Amino acid sequence: MPALLAAALTVTAAMSAATAAPATGAPRLETAFHLMYELRFDEARAEVVSFQSLHPNDPLGAAAEAASYLFEQFNHQGVLTSAFFLDDDRFLGGIQGQPDRQLSASFLAANERARTMARERLKSNPDDPDGLFALTLADGMQGDFEALIEKHQLSALSLIRGAEKEATRLLALRPDAQDAYVALGAANYIIGCLPGYKKFLLWFGGVRGDRQRGMDQLQMAAERGHYLRPYAQVLLALAAEREGRFDLALSLFETLAREFPANPVFAAELALAESRAHP
Repeated sequence: MPALLAAALTVTAAMSAATAAPATGAPRLETAFHLMYELRFDEARAEVVSFQSLHPNDPLGAAAEAASYLFEQFNHQGVLTSAFFLDDDRFLGGIQGQPDRQLSASFLAANERARTMARERLKSNPDDPDGLFALTLADGMQGDFEALIEKHQLSALSLIRGAEKEATRLLALRPDAQDAYVALGAANYIIGCLPGYKKFLLWFGGVRGDRQRGMDQLQMAAERGHYLRPYAQVLLALAAEREGRFDLALSLFETLAREFPANPVFAAELALAESRAHP
């Protein structure tokens, strides 16, 4: 079971205050996610707290808070880098060393609040797109955490399967909720990278993968996603490097470095992508 199978179940997957993956979202959450992609996590959480005070019953606030802790953990562990993605032991096996336990505890608490609130919404309306969106994000992040941070691969599997089903339901209701393709695309791509015998075991458990389809789905989220559009761009760029498509990776990292100049990881990956595309 690949460690990063959830990483893009992060949602892992993503969000909105009034409608799933709108063309424009809640301004405070827009700002919060922008700050996350600039690695300014404390400032991002301040924006999330402001959103939560205005919308205390919206599960997206708790999901965004959880995302801030998980993304910070990713940054500490160097997950969203080519050094991680191009190393099969790390890409398919998880982080090296110990995670930050305070970040882990804060993530788990916020993510459980998001899941609880989303399920309450879905009790009254099983087809509520906002509830499905938040639950897709929360279950995807939980699977990501279990597989990648805690290395509990079996427990991650059921969460990943659930997030895929939720994303599929959401897209049937709201075809414009393109952020949901992050969950589907990451799962398809990463499973497709596994050795044949491991893919067979996952197939037997009801999980299938297709590398090209996964990249196509990540491409849709990278082009038309909302809160998770930059996250999809990162995943697609790193997947492209694994596939030797260095020009695509270079184009995506150019976009990310231009949009988020305060993020040193994007600048470093851009330099690496340039050296690989034009050796």
